[in-house]
Amino acid sequence: MRKLKIRNGQPYPLGACARDGGFNFSMVNNSNEECGIIFYRKGVEQKGRIAFDKDHRIGNISCIFIEGLQLKDYEYNFYIGESVFVDPYAKQIVGNEKWGGGVHKEPMLRGGLYCGEFDWQGTSPLHIPYHESIIYCLHVRGFTRHRSSGIKHKGTFLGITEKIPYLKELGINALELLPAYEFEECEPINTAETIAKTKTIEYQVQHIDEKLDLEDGDTSAEESGEVRLNYWGFKEAYYFAPKASYAAGENPCDEFKQMVRELHRNGIEVIMQFYFPDNIKQGYILEILKHWVLEYHIDGMHLKGVRVPVTLLATEPLFANTKILCEDFHLHDIYPNGEQPLYKNLGYYRDEFMYDIRKFLKGDGDMLKNFQYHMRNYHPKCGVVNYIANYYGFTLNDLVSYDHKHNEENGENNTDGTDYNFSWNCGVEGASRKKAINQLRQKQMRNALSFIFTAQGTPLIMAGDEFGNSQYGNNNCYCQDNETGWVDWRGLNKNTDTFQFAKALIQFRKAHKIIHLNASLTMLDKYGYGYPDLSYHGEEAWKAQLQSYHRHIAIMYCGNSADGKEGDYIYIAYNMHWESHRFALPSIANYEWIPVMDTKDNMLAVEKGKTASYMDIPPRSIAILTGKQLPKVEKVKKAAKAAKNN
Repeated sequence: MRKLKIRNGQPYPLGACARDGGFNFSMVNNSNEECGIIFYRKGVEQKGRIAFDKDHRIGNISCIFIEGLQLKDYEYNFYIGESVFVDPYAKQIVGNEKWGGGVHKEPMLRGGLYCGEFDWQGTSPLHIPYHESIIYCLHVRGFTRHRSSGIKHKGTFLGITEKIPYLKELGINALELLPAYEFEECEPINTAETIAKTKTIEYQVQHIDEKLDLEDGDTSAEESGEVRLNYWGFKEAYYFAPKASYAAGENPCDEFKQMVRELHRNGIEVIMQFYFPDNIKQGYILEILKHWVLEYHIDGMHLKGVRVPVTLLATEPLFANTKILCEDFHLHDIYPNGEQPLYKNLGYYRDEFMYDIRKFLKGDGDMLKNFQYHMRNYHPKCGVVNYIANYYGFTLNDLVSYDHKHNEENGENNTDGTDYNFSWNCGVEGASRKKAINQLRQKQMRNALSFIFTAQGTPLIMAGDEFGNSQYGNNNCYCQDNETGWVDWRGLNKNTDTFQFAKALIQFRKAHKIIHLNASLTMLDKYGYGYPDLSYHGEEAWKAQLQSYHRHIAIMYCGNSADGKEGDYIYIAYNMHWESHRFALPSIANYEWIPVMDTKDNMLAVEKGKTASYMDIPPRSIAILTGKQLPKVEKVKKAAKAAKNN
């Protein structure tokens, strides 16, 4: 420590920041007690303390600049009086590199020195608008941790990079990551007195030689009842640092950046989830999110917590083209007096679509009006995210396989997780060997995927739902770091048809602008083509049956209305009734209806009657048709026939 040169520092940025051949250290001290830095060498040996100059204090910020520190040699913590704590602004956290490695006493965790140099190779955030986004939500560890994932670096940022070819094949263009910043997944069950004791300098010096010997996956501490596992990471955390145990190598910061860079190269955005408990100050939240946008080039953030300052974030110039997903905000406070955002950065992330569509899927009555609303729901000032399954509930497979949650393995007597799942097991609770049951479940999963990808707004699916991943009826896998909470990639081979159907739906959505417009569908003929942009149909063309006991409806889209140019027509028949229904197809001049995909194998083709075409839709099935323009010769024949009849 003798070779170090020390001089006055700068108050911002807070934490440890590399600049001018050294490191600037800045911390908040809301007391009159002495504060400073404790340095460690190679994560074990305490080297000494450096106190901040009391005369160089700006407000409640103390700062110092130190030359001569070597990145690989030193780690640090801050202290105030006799209390030792990890720098809340640390860019890298040391001491939690092994997932589930045992009970971590807080003084064992330290800040690492990170310079932030990284070659982005010309990549940058993608700024994909909401109406063109297709979001794929995953847990970094759970996505590839299963032995069947087929990659080298399982459960890591690098593992996600290895899966990019699969993600491109599926067709998604955005990843939403559950908390991937540093948090302590092993939560010690200690008294407040014990926790306070471990924060003292005396305790830290006495236990300086302690090392953690547990290997990855060793659950001895957990089984003894000493800790509980927080698999999802929804807790107060070290928000500025990527999670070290999610890295395959020794540098989680650069590995996260490498992941983002490669995803951007392949046209895929990165959206980060952040959870902020009530005690996290709003100014601190703003600094955290600025750091991830500037340092890691993320494309968006999904914010959770009741005190998240949405108005402040939405109007922050730095986030003008960064996606901000929230459950609740007031647009009139953000865009007063009719203001319109240049880029829609805000997005609603609510459960209304999920619950209503689940009810419609299983055949509940009086849901048609809600279904109509959700399929055309659009907001001119913000995005609308649609999903039918999420991490805090049943997977798509379990939604059609279980009537009740089965969270016994969570250790809370099955009292955790929601009881309101609006699910239907198709006749048997859990796994079944009955062919008819499994066929119905496969069809229901395809129906659910069809709802998501044919609705206006932004579709979102959970990792593995595209091939029927199961959590065995557990709807709250917050503590399940095992095959229950991981994606089981063996399902990709078992349910190839479902995967191919999901791919086809995504391709269909991308190919037809009318089902993902950046504008409201008006149900009017805006361009004078003779047909409204959206219309409803039933057993009679141009007439929907909306009585409470009906469970079937069809939607026709006039593709010309997407841009006012010659385009195609789309007709989607939804039948969630347990009985078949005949749908009359509207007659479009010089067009015929061609079935392109359906959720029921061997569905009947379009039949032509004396006055109209029609299609029989089997129980709990969906059919998608497009309008094919007739050849000119057929147009002439039809015109001659019409003249003869007149």
